[in-house]
Amino acid sequence: MPKRRTVSHHRVAKTLALALLLLLVVGSAAAQAVKFDADERERVATLGPWPPPAKVDPSNRVSGQPAAIALGERLFSTASLSGVGGLRCASCHEQWRGFVDGRTTGLGAEPGARNTLPLRNVALQRWFGWDGANDSLWAQSVRPMLDPREMKSSPARVAAVMRGDADLSAGYAKAFGAPQPSDDEALLVDVGKALAAYQETLVSARTPFDAFRDALAKGDARDAAPYPAAAQRGLRVFVGKGQCIACHAGPNFSDGAFHRSSIASRGPEGEPDTGRQHGLQSLLASRFNLLGRYSDDATRATAAHTRQAAADASAVVGLFRTPSLREVAATGPYMHDGSVENLCDALRPHAEGGVELSRSDRVDVVAFLRTLGVEARPPYVDERVFLCR
Repeated sequence: MPKRRTVSHHRVAKTLALALLLLLVVGSAAAQAVKFDADERERVATLGPWPPPAKVDPSNRVSGQPAAIALGERLFSTASLSGVGGLRCASCHEQWRGFVDGRTTGLGAEPGARNTLPLRNVALQRWFGWDGANDSLWAQSVRPMLDPREMKSSPARVAAVMRGDADLSAGYAKAFGAPQPSDDEALLVDVGKALAAYQETLVSARTPFDAFRDALAKGDARDAAPYPAAAQRGLRVFVGKGQCIACHAGPNFSDGAFHRSSIASRGPEGEPDTGRQHGLQSLLASRFNLLGRYSDDATRATAAHTRQAAADASAVVGLFRTPSLREVAATGPYMHDGSVENLCDALRPHAEGGVELSRSDRVDVVAFLRTLGVEARPPYVDERVFLCR
C-alpha cells in the first residue's frame, strides 16, 4: 500500500502564522490608508494613466523613425559636433543621473546661469527650456550646438563633421532617405531633428504612484494597500490644500505653462534673468521657429501656440516654465537657477505664496514626490536632500 503523506504540526503552525502575519500587514495598511473623497479621486485620476501614447511630431519628418532614432542616439553621445573639445549632449544630460548633470547651473564652454532640465518625457512639452525660447524639440536640440556658452559650434562645423564621417553619412541617408544637403544650416537642422527623434524615446518608467493611481481609479483597495501611508497623505496635500496640481498637472506633472518665480536670479553677465520675456524675444527672432522654413508641417498647425505667443507678448517678465516632477528625487538641485538643493526646501517658495504648508505637510509631500520615480532613493543621491528642517 502507498505510504500516507503526513503534515507535521510544526509546518501547519508555521503556515497559519504566516497567514496571520499577512492579514495583520494588510489590515494595518488598510487602517493607515487615506480616505480620498470623490473630488480628490477625480483629481488624482488626472495624473495618469502612464505611460502616455507615443506621438509623432508633424514638424519633424523623421519623428518616430527607427533609423533617425539610431542616428540621434549616436549624435547625442559624440563630442565631434562641439567646437570645444570633449563636450557632447550627454555631458550635461547624463543618463545615469536621469539625464541631468547634478550641477547648480549648466557648464559647457563657459558656466551657464540656469539649472539643466532633465530630458525624460521632454517630448510631452509644448515649449522648451526654462523660458520657452524654442517651440519644437528639434529647434531646442539645435540651440546648444550654436550657443557660445555651451557647445560653441556652427552650422559649417556640424556640416563638416557629418560629411566627413562615412558612418554618419550612411546613417543620415538611411534616416532621411536622401543624401545630405549642400546647405550647412539645413544639415544642422536635420541633425537637430535626428537628436529630437532620439529624445522622444526617453520616457520614464511606471512608478509606485502610477500603480496606486490606477488602483484608486478602479477602487481596488488590495492593489492600493502597498502604497505608503505618508505618500498617500502627501498626495492628498498635493491635489488639495497645497494646490500643487494647479501647475504640476497631468500625467507628466507639468501644465507646460509659465508662472512667476519667487526667486530673482541673474543671467550669465550678471543681468536680471527675465525668463519668458527673453525666451519669447529669442523665439520670435529665431529662424528655427515653427513659423519658419525648416518646419516640415506644411499646414503650420503646430505653430498655433507660436502665433498666439507673439500676440500675447506682454507681462511675461520673471515667468518660468513649470518643470515635470517625474523622477524629481533624482534630478536636483531645484528651481530654474539651481539655488535649492533640498527637495523639502523647494516646497517653501510655493507654500509661502499664499498656501501655508506645515512641516509635517511638507514631509508627506516629499514622501509622495519620492514615489514619482522607480527608486525612492537613487544610489547617487544624498539622503539629506529629502530632510525637512
